[in-house]
Amino acid sequence: MIKFNSFSKLISIIYIFFYLISSTFAICEDKFKKIFQDIETELNQRNFTALEKYFDKNEKIEFKNKFSKLIKEFPDAKWEVIKSRSINPNKYNLDIRLYGSKNLNGEKFKLESTFNFLISLENGLIKQSNIENNLTTIRNDDNQIDIKISIPDKVLTGSKYDIDIILNQPLEETIIAGGIKEYQEGKLLNQLIPLEPLATGGIFKVSRAPLVPGVQIWTGIIAHPSGLVSFTKTVNIVDDYKFSNH
Repeated sequence: MIKFNSFSKLISIIYIFFYLISSTFAICEDKFKKIFQDIETELNQRNFTALEKYFDKNEKIEFKNKFSKLIKEFPDAKWEVIKSRSINPNKYNLDIRLYGSKNLNGEKFKLESTFNFLISLENGLIKQSNIENNLTTIRNDDNQIDIKISIPDKVLTGSKYDIDIILNQPLEETIIAGGIKEYQEGKLLNQLIPLEPLATGGIFKVSRAPLVPGVQIWTGIIAHPSGLVSFTKTVNIVDDYKFSNH
């Protein structure tokens, strides 16, 4: 079992940005898009004073702490809104990409994350938010490892589902190790991810979803002569009604 202290610290911040984006959305869809473009710019320019006005009073302190911690860990972090759409006048779904980098012990680690950001508003300010379909990687291999992360976005409560982490390049004589573990809130820095040789060319696991709706989070590491790849994937656990209506 291997514990990557510094690397685990980097992995832990991938959850920080989950609640960084909000706005006073207008009923008019065109105005909404313009407002969010402005917020994207303000995030990328580190303009916290301008961003404060989009938050409910109780969210401002939490936002500032998370925002500051993220840009400290990844100084050049950038947000990009791929697509935005309204669900109803007070709820929006945003397809977000977040990327950045950090130098650590002479190595450059790159962060990339894509996710759906669901926002609920009250009186024009953000009150609740939810992340779906999140896939995040932090890696220092300059994308030399050809890896496919195949974990479903959504599964039924109590059902079994496959977790496949596939290394597409031939292994030949290369020694590669990897491991995956379910993330436990607030315990990531103290968790050990057991690494085993990947003689089969990847990690292949069958998991069972919890019996109640929610989110299951998986985090893992691939150790390769070219470098390290950390990955995190969220799985939405839904009941029969929601599964059949999406």
